Amino acid sequence: MPRANRKRRRSPPPEMHRNNRYKESPPDFSLLASLYPSFRQYLLFPSSSDRPAIDFTDLSATRELTRVLLLHDHGVNWWIPDGQLCPTVPNRSNYIHWIGDLLSSNLIPLITNSDSNSEKLVRGFDIGTGANCIYPLLGASLKGWSFVGSDVTEIALEWARKNVESNPHISNLIEIRDARKSRSLDGELASTTMPSDHVLVDVVKEGESFDFCMCNPPFFESLEDAGLNPKTACGGTSEEMVCPGGEQAFIHRIIEDSVSLKHSFRWFTSMVGRKVNLKILISKIREVGATVVKTTEFVQGQTARWGLAWSFLPPRRNLISPNAPIKTDLSFMLQGLQRKAGAFQVLKSVETFFLSKGASCKSDLASFFVNQITISGELAGEMFNDGTKTDSAIDGFSFRIAVFEQTPGTLLLRGSLLRKDSSNAGAFQLLFSQLEENLKMEFLHKSGG
Repeated sequence: MPRANRKRRRSPPPEMHRNNRYKESPPDFSLLASLYPSFRQYLLFPSSSDRPAIDFTDLSATRELTRVLLLHDHGVNWWIPDGQLCPTVPNRSNYIHWIGDLLSSNLIPLITNSDSNSEKLVRGFDIGTGANCIYPLLGASLKGWSFVGSDVTEIALEWARKNVESNPHISNLIEIRDARKSRSLDGELASTTMPSDHVLVDVVKEGESFDFCMCNPPFFESLEDAGLNPKTACGGTSEEMVCPGGEQAFIHRIIEDSVSLKHSFRWFTSMVGRKVNLKILISKIREVGATVVKTTEFVQGQTARWGLAWSFLPPRRNLISPNAPIKTDLSFMLQGLQRKAGAFQVLKSVETFFLSKGASCKSDLASFFVNQITISGELAGEMFNDGTKTDSAIDGFSFRIAVFEQTPGTLLLRGSLLRKDSSNAGAFQLLFSQLEENLKMEFLHKSGG
């Protein structure tokens, strides 16, 4: 066995999305100041650098930077009044590009309806679009997507509509919707001055379908918490910044509504501000029966945020290309484990994961095997069918998971189908990838943000 003091390989730090225009070319403040004189007054010239900067604790400076970036790089006219949340364009662009990745992966098939066709526009729903309306404006200008943006305050709804109307080239793609309006018992629209506990239910109209929803939730439990970061000042009203219970409680509301609207969205997504909340939220999503959960990390400068996505629609079975070699043996590594997280603890989590899926397990923990994991035909049909009805039954299958210690802090997990045929290789691969994501989230993402 290699020596215990051998240096562990660290995962590369996360970066901006590869399609983000600011990944390779950060904003050129000198160029922007020469083109937009209103921005020039906010430039600072630190003696330690040849490049000008701005004071990111100055709301007027950050607002003007957002305005000129949207105009210069995206052809979008934009403004918000004092006190409203001012978004950063590079970070919000990361979220848009990640949703593009989810949609293009085709892991979750399109929602079919009587009006569907091959030219159907991608349609998104922005929960709490704010006065800035940043996601619909970016999604429409970058991707040509259509949007419904909802909110609950008069000033947010007024300025979101103004920002849409200021961009006639994309205004037909964006609808701003008052989330305080809901249907009364007799089916008529009723308006209330108070938002309900729902964020999607009653706001999404009967018969509507969307490719995704997205949300930049209120991150904080109080305005005092919101003011703890002295390095930035992006403004924001109490409705934008604060929710009883913080972001975890707000995203729980999205999860609860997603159960009622599971057939109306391909993907439900939200931004998450604290890494420590990811595991709790993923557990909740698994608990309510989501078929797929995905996460990512968004990075801009010193700020990190996380993306969380889930779906209730059955993933495609044909995940493996017909021309690709069939794999009935799969493996992955867990690297950088804490000392208390050994092979036994990981194996117990493997067992718990499959039991929670409804599988049966015969474990031999002394030999570091979950020796026979069986997915019944009925369970396989529920988990992996592609949403079409068929007269043929889906076969069950069995496999085993073994855990091997490579070096201190590094484990190898290997999964093998017990019957070496290809009929269930796609389902096995999907389930094994879900296990990998679950274990990495449990054992490698425990530090709080």
